[in-house]
Amino acid sequence: MANELKYGEQIHLQNGYNGWQGGYLDTNGHSGASGGKYAVSTADTPTRGKGTGTWEILSASGKGAGQPVMSGDVVYLRNLYGGDGGYLDTNGHASAAQKNAGAKFDVSTSQVRDRAAGTGRWRIFARSSAPTDQHVRVGDVIHLWNLYGDNGGFLETNNVSTASGGKYDLCTNAYFNRSSDVADWKIHKVRG
Repeated sequence: MANELKYGEQIHLQNGYNGWQGGYLDTNGHSGASGGKYAVSTADTPTRGKGTGTWEILSASGKGAGQPVMSGDVVYLRNLYGGDGGYLDTNGHASAAQKNAGAKFDVSTSQVRDRAAGTGRWRIFARSSAPTDQHVRVGDVIHLWNLYGDNGGFLETNNVSTASGGKYDLCTNAYFNRSSDVADWKIHKVRG
């Protein structure tokens, strides 16, 4: 079927907060976390810097490029800033303010796929798709569940970003819809 997301494709991820005003998943600045590469926040556009908002979707279970992404698959997200912005990763604890809203871990990128067991692995869940055949499609709304300790939490926006050009900070949360669709992400395909 048309529009199915395939491994190896490049995507932008738009956050659902406040009627899809949460910004686009973006690398911005260097990570201060041990083993971290770049800090992660959202930005107003998917192209704040060349490649900062572009993510390559890769299989964590050995599916090859061109194979379809299915709801429930475990994936890696590799950022393309500078050709290799690192892999989306949980690293360190969320801030105290974020923890007061159910947050678990801070999010950055790492040079390696699995900096620690499961930190770079994300289970992708589509809210729905058309047709309902388990495939994930461009335009679908997804949740990303981190597998660190088998319970790393859902990727979400939480608090304003302090990064230059950043919009909202990122962390993981125990709740998939803590507030106003903060853990909803819409898939957009990068235009060639």
